[in-house]
Amino acid sequence: MKKYSRNDQKLMAAWAADCAERVLPFFESAYSGDKRPRTALDVCRRWIDFGSFSMEEIRGASLGAHAAAREAASNNPASFAARAAGQAVATAHVPQHAYGAAYYALKAIAAADPANAETAVAAEYEWQSGKLPEHLGEEMMKRIVIRRGSGRVTIIIDKTGDF
Repeated sequence: MKKYSRNDQKLMAAWAADCAERVLPFFESAYSGDKRPRTALDVCRRWIDFGSFSMEEIRGASLGAHAAAREAASNNPASFAARAAGQAVATAHVPQHAYGAAYYALKAIAAADPANAETAVAAEYEWQSGKLPEHLGEEMMKRIVIRRGSGRVTIIIDKTGDF
């Protein structure tokens, strides 16, 4: 597993939270009373800003967002948005979770408008790529792979090599 500095990990967490924040409206508009994904992003940003780390709080926020995602399973954009938030906060524990936040954000966008998924996903991928510091951008974005074919978009994370 690739090692990142604490500063890089915080940069990755901020980026992951930004990716998740962009799709969170898919969840919040469908499940306005459920604050678990929003709480996960708040916990993530608190960790970024203050560095206070409680594994119990980080894990609880991540698991809460993922539980919300499971409960929203019939609404793919909402479910993927909640998963993005859960992955973002988990970046405080393991930096590679940042990839998951971007991945689920892209999946949420694709699921929200399948007819225009290719264009929307390409635009979001470009936005994500542009928000990363240069020294992290190339490595991170090459691992988020978008495949187009048969009228659909598939997104994967390439975990080969020194992930």
